[in-house]
Amino acid sequence: MAPVSKRSSLVHIVDEVPELSEGVHPGDLTMVVSLYGFLDAGSATMVAADHLESLSEGKVVATFDVDQFHDYRARRPAMTFVRDHYADYDAPRLLVRLLQDTGGTPYLLLRGPEPDNRWEAFCRAVRDVVSAFGVTRVVDIGAVPMAVPHTRPIAISPHATRPELLTGQSPWRGELRIPSSAQSLLQVRLGEWGIDGLGFVAHVPHYLAQLDYPMAAIALLEQLEIGGRLTIDLSGLREQAEARELEITRYLEANDEVRDVVAGLEQQYDAFREAEDAGAGLLATDQPLPTAEELGKEFERFLAGLDGPEAGPGDGGPLDPPAPTEGG
Repeated sequence: MAPVSKRSSLVHIVDEVPELSEGVHPGDLTMVVSLYGFLDAGSATMVAADHLESLSEGKVVATFDVDQFHDYRARRPAMTFVRDHYADYDAPRLLVRLLQDTGGTPYLLLRGPEPDNRWEAFCRAVRDVVSAFGVTRVVDIGAVPMAVPHTRPIAISPHATRPELLTGQSPWRGELRIPSSAQSLLQVRLGEWGIDGLGFVAHVPHYLAQLDYPMAAIALLEQLEIGGRLTIDLSGLREQAEARELEITRYLEANDEVRDVVAGLEQQYDAFREAEDAGAGLLATDQPLPTAEELGKEFERFLAGLDGPEAGPGDGGPLDPPAPTEGG
């Protein structure tokens, strides 16, 4: 349990939440963290959070002072201008909702744009939420672009504050130096404070990283069910994923060059897996692979073509990139 301290002024927490009062919930409470912006390739975490909210009418139990965390000039929120006036403003919101899973188990969802600054203060504010509601585990979800094909299973990198919390084996060996995020720092601080934290990062094909990719969201939610001890109905999301996969397949069938690049990634992926299984190392040197320049050129063509005439009516519809969001 987090140490008792004076509450941060950066978060407003509802004092009385009957659903979380003693004797109502079993004393085992998960908080899911979905911060979009940096760790959100394929909008996977946003799609996952949207799906969770669609399954349960949840009320807001905590709100963060987003003005203290958001860089408005770097990530400008969208507005609507109608003829001669501004009609509305999509204000960024960083908040916590109380939701219920398919079986009626309560849990919390912290979602919103990743803070641009004051990360340490943000972590302390999250700790206040954990203490106020008796959260027993914090599970964060993320997604990163990787040189992997969409025709292979989505890999997941698990991480946790304690080895006992891990639900699977990491695909990584050794040590990596990576860019940090508010979400990753939060897990470091949770571990230092003695609060259980774990999370999952989906590997999204980088030629799909700018599109909504529901398949990655499904992979994250499947892991969340295990790590967060929740039950989640994924049927509606699977329908979205199947429709997106069909659109991608139809586009590739009509574009030989892009299909060849994906085939090269498939060779790389399969050689990588075979080398791992054989214990021969992670790099296979006998496979002809596309160069970085070739990949970049073909992926630019791939994304441009998704809005082009070849993906028009009769071909399953264009794969439109997601609209601008608070997460940038």
